[in-house]
Amino acid sequence: MNIKLFLFFIFLSFNLFSSDVQDPLEDLNRKIFNFNESLDNSILKPTAEIYRSLVPMPAKKGITNFFKNISEVDNSINQLLQGKPKESISDLSRFLINSTFGLFGLIDVASSMGLERHNEDFGQTLGVWGVSSGPYLMLPFLGPTSLRNVVTSPISSFLSGKTAINEDDLRFIVNTLDIIETRERLLDAETLLIGDKYNFVKDAYSQSRIYEINDGENVEDEFLEDFDDLYLD
Repeated sequence: MNIKLFLFFIFLSFNLFSSDVQDPLEDLNRKIFNFNESLDNSILKPTAEIYRSLVPMPAKKGITNFFKNISEVDNSINQLLQGKPKESISDLSRFLINSTFGLFGLIDVASSMGLERHNEDFGQTLGVWGVSSGPYLMLPFLGPTSLRNVVTSPISSFLSGKTAINEDDLRFIVNTLDIIETRERLLDAETLLIGDKYNFVKDAYSQSRIYEINDGENVEDEFLEDFDDLYLD
């Protein structure tokens, strides 16, 4: 899930979150959530903390840029499927510019040229087309999702640049680094978690997906810019 959205909805949880999320498998979901929490506390979180302490900020920024860049083709295709050709061309341009002038995406040259980055996937596309998200699901190792996103995630995975890596060992390293990098960016959000953590994560995930599908049209841009300054620069 996009880090900006996750942090944003954590901050606004008192006023925006509702209990209307379809969760017919809550008992099972909670057990899986507890399993994931145990795994995270024993392995993933300590690894992310080591990564934060050892990797200098410029290197971490480059790694983050790299993983954002390899998702641009997925972004571009889904923008087109959602009827947004201008954004589709912009995202494809970002990929071409950053992959060449940005040293395989390590440097975000495109943003400095005024090309804004977006975050799109086929699950969002189906949401734009009116397909219901279906029941909320908590998956082992993978975390919160919905039935709609479970069905569509293989498509976005295929469209990501990681599928072009032929060597199994290299693909494993890239996927592992992607997980660690994402977890490290979420470390600061933990202090904002309140109440029932399971419900908190469920609502944050569900609201963020609604936000993404609607391109944030009902959210104040000024607040999001402030969050950019605090967490993403």
